[in-house]
Amino acid sequence: MKIEGAHDIPAPRQKVWEAFLDPERLRQAIPGCEKLEALGNDEYRAVMKIGVAAVKGTFEGKVRLVDKKPPESYRMAVEGSGGPGFVRGDTVITLSDIEGGTRVAYSADVQVGGLIAGVGQRMLGGVSKMMADQFFGRMSQLLQDQG
Repeated sequence: MKIEGAHDIPAPRQKVWEAFLDPERLRQAIPGCEKLEALGNDEYRAVMKIGVAAVKGTFEGKVRLVDKKPPESYRMAVEGSGGPGFVRGDTVITLSDIEGGTRVAYSADVQVGGLIAGVGQRMLGGVSKMMADQFFGRMSQLLQDQG
């Protein structure tokens, strides 16, 4: 399943880059994220509560940041599993300057299996897009609050 999008954040690119690599701000911005702890070497352990339709549960997994090209792009590899099944994703995040801030574009390739895959791709796509919108909205808010 491919998910793509772009969000404009009213903050300078360097600030946005730092925020997107800050575990505490990521934890606050990721919907359902209960824990995000650094394991070192750009690797994190994550615990998230996710609900899609009637399938709800807690996922535990790892997030790895690779191919970093500050302050332009990086790749985020995610894998997790829990009661509802498993999720694996590979996302390329690209930052570019726009008037008044930074455009953050993402292109993700996501695979799901187990119970959660049973809810259907259209619903999963919709929920994924909604979670991405919430994440970027929250990240924009955190950057603005910081001033």
